[in-house]
Amino acid sequence: MTAFTFYTMETASDEAKPILEKIQKGYGFVPNLFAYMAEAPTTLEAYLALNEIIEKTSFTPAQQQVALLAVSVENECDFCTVAHRAIGRMKQANQQTLDALNSRDKIDNDKDSALVNFTQSVVRERGRLPESIINEFLSAGFTTQQMFEVMIIVSIKTLSNYINHLTEPEPNEELLSML
Repeated sequence: MTAFTFYTMETASDEAKPILEKIQKGYGFVPNLFAYMAEAPTTLEAYLALNEIIEKTSFTPAQQQVALLAVSVENECDFCTVAHRAIGRMKQANQQTLDALNSRDKIDNDKDSALVNFTQSVVRERGRLPESIINEFLSAGFTTQQMFEVMIIVSIKTLSNYINHLTEPEPNEELLSML
């Protein structure tokens, strides 16, 4: 197996160091995913830029986390599943939704369920969605604008989930303590 470098503030390149410092400031720690991403500073920049864009979507912060978690569960990314369950709690997402999504059980909240089903269908079907999934999403009160915003969420999670599949980072203690 390929050994990937786990960068710290001391070992990161001059280009990656200020980006890691920004991450440290924002999270209060450097999530292990970013320690590996520091290999390619442009990847860190892309992730942060997409994250800022997601914050501008019409989804609530809780809904953003539910959708991010939905992609991570569908892609079987352990690190991001832990991260978005933890951040989802911070952003006051419905706890039953987070727990059910994590264990692949029934989500009681109809709107959360429609968001999860739409988001995971985008991943599974590679964007080729049956009309029934689209109608369920719209009937739950979401908009066509939000369909496109889900694509941004799928994009960022594809980036991080796939990097995590390569590097296999352990969830940080800081994330685990927030569960």
